[in-house]
Amino acid sequence: MGARPEDEPGTGVVAAFGRQLKLLRVRAGLERAEFGTRTGYSAATIASFEQGRRIPPPRFIDQADEELGAGGVLRALKEEVARAQYPAFFRDAARLEADAVELFLYAVQVIPGLLQTEEYTRALLNMRRPLLDEETIEQRVLARTTRQEILNRWPAPLMSFVIEEAVLRRPLGGLSVLRGSLEQILLIGQKRNVEIQVMPNDREDNAGVDGPFTLITRKGSDQVVYLEVQGRSSLLTDREQVRTVAARSGIIRSQALTPRESLRFVEKLLGEV
Repeated sequence: MGARPEDEPGTGVVAAFGRQLKLLRVRAGLERAEFGTRTGYSAATIASFEQGRRIPPPRFIDQADEELGAGGVLRALKEEVARAQYPAFFRDAARLEADAVELFLYAVQVIPGLLQTEEYTRALLNMRRPLLDEETIEQRVLARTTRQEILNRWPAPLMSFVIEEAVLRRPLGGLSVLRGSLEQILLIGQKRNVEIQVMPNDREDNAGVDGPFTLITRKGSDQVVYLEVQGRSSLLTDREQVRTVAARSGIIRSQALTPRESLRFVEKLLGEV
């Protein structure tokens, strides 16, 4: 999937929000500096929001709507603006994930985003080639952290993760980052709606040899499979294809350590780091 026009800086919903924000600010008779003081941002940051060069956080959108008497006009764009903080290839999946009642993730390269610490996420983004600028890195760290709110949502979605042992041994970002990641996995693994399993390196049978995937189930909707590689993604909606992946996910879970065994395994790894 190639880049789309709405993915370019200064275009799409972020630019539309910025233009609307500027019109409302000017109508209210406020200079950028004064408006920034009222909302807790610098005049330069307000300019970045208005010019579509920076994605405003949800808290700012709520404040701006109230300060400018927008009557909900800015708030109405909040969800779309929030989605723009994700890389283009992930936006559709982020929308589906947020509405999920069940999620199954099979990870073979890195710790799944929903389980990552900020330090781990930042380390991964710093490794990207070509290099990402600092603003983009911080924006995506915040976006990934925001995604994790699903872990505390009620009603709680049922979430299952199978992670290859090699992923949990890879010291991306350094040993301290790895320790923090393993501690986070242990913490999240205690949640009643979360099951984390480890696929040991010594398994002679592994149905996951075709690579990572996410199986998403939404209330009242068919299941969807999300696939991602090298900054490209696809959503499988064909029922037969999805059924095959769903069956594979069941086999993968049966081949991995049980959730209880897995947490003990992670504890053992943590002791070795």
